[in-house]
Amino acid sequence: AEQADVIAGLVSAGIPVMAHIGLRPQTVHQMGGYKVQRDQAKLLSDAQAAQEAGAFAMVVECVPADMAAEITAAVSVPTIGIGAGAECDGQVLVLNDVLGLTCGYVPRFVKAYADLRSTIQGAVRQYCREVADGQFPAAGQQF
Repeated sequence: AEQADVIAGLVSAGIPVMAHIGLRPQTVHQMGGYKVQRDQAKLLSDAQAAQEAGAFAMVVECVPADMAAEITAAVSVPTIGIGAGAECDGQVLVLNDVLGLTCGYVPRFVKAYADLRSTIQGAVRQYCREVADGQFPAAGQQF
């Protein structure tokens, strides 16, 4: 509901809008930090208002799975979950999280499908070592 006017304005200007309800990282400090969003009435109201304002879909972030399922059932536009359970119409993760590039805190809903951070660190260390030892560039890497 709080973003419905903005969504409606953008849609009326011909700009497609994918709404974002639940935790919105860009406003996390105004929302009291990175916390699971549990206000069921507000979440449902926001979802319905976003749909009525013309959003073509919505991200549902960091919402309990049962509430995300209820939101998905209550709206006709696709819901894309991130930390919102399996009942959303689709799922999304941040690519850095999927690839195992995230440093520091990793949210519980993240699953890394690779450990590229270690691979990249190893490659950079080897590069630095070869430059320092005079092994790179070798004859094959020069003109």
